[in-house]
Amino acid sequence: MYGVSGLVSHVAAQLGLPGLQDMIQRFLYDQLNPDAEISGDRTNIHICPTFHRKVWVFHSATATFCAPSDHSGVGGMRREIIRATPSWQGGHPCYDCIYVAKGGIDAEGFHSLMVRRVRLFFSCVHEGHCYSCALVDWFVPIAEEPDELTGMWIVVPEVDNDGRRIQSVISLESVVRGPHLIGVYGSESLPVDLHFSEFLDAFKAYYVNRYIDHHANTLVF
Repeated sequence: MYGVSGLVSHVAAQLGLPGLQDMIQRFLYDQLNPDAEISGDRTNIHICPTFHRKVWVFHSATATFCAPSDHSGVGGMRREIIRATPSWQGGHPCYDCIYVAKGGIDAEGFHSLMVRRVRLFFSCVHEGHCYSCALVDWFVPIAEEPDELTGMWIVVPEVDNDGRRIQSVISLESVVRGPHLIGVYGSESLPVDLHFSEFLDAFKAYYVNRYIDHHANTLVF
């Protein structure tokens, strides 16, 4: 689903994302320097590639993966739509979560994945190469092992010293599929007017649901 397009400064201002240009430049640094000892998010912005060109914004993407034990298509292939839109079907905003492969590490299960929330799907061109990207909010696990009571990992939104969400730009090639998050409920009742579109902003911590389907269970454990 296609959204706005234009120079990165214009799109950033229109969508209220003042750090978008810097995050794209840090992303490009990582793409062009895959063996660098220091990643783009910790590199001085002045040595990152400059980018002032056009970006194309999209409101959804499709993840395709093999899940032969679940209700799937031919050959066990399964497709799911991941949304990042300010208005889903003319209604409330919808910004879905994703599993992102860490890559370059010798790990399995949840240790090989990161949980992120998509704020923007977009593409851009730099030095003749087209990059398909996502701007994401970070979630981080609270422990090195899953919760003993539920058997599920618990993640929390990662924020900076000012309480703002940590964000970065990633390649769509690193996206695995969508996870299912469940709020870690306290002892108080939820507000009766809590809307589902507010769910991923309403809780301090979330369970990563391993029981949503067979593929999710085998992927995480």
